[in-house]
Amino acid sequence: MKNRFHACATCRHFQPVKQEKGMRYFCSRLQYETKPNYKFNCWDPKDEVIKLMKKRIEEANEFDQY
Repeated sequence: MKNRFHACATCRHFQPVKQEKGMRYFCSRLQYETKPNYKFNCWDPKDEVIKLMKKRIEEANEFDQY
């Protein structure tokens, strides 16, 4: 099943860093630069993302009941 939430920007290891030349994105777990839309198998979603995913599942289940 495809997970639309799965991306570096939603991972707890994702660290945006503002610099003079713009934004840089770093993965504290993998120890290298990344981009918000990249996807890796080590994805560990932030707590807010987990709550949102559960909410979407509940909404889908309610919709299926009708």
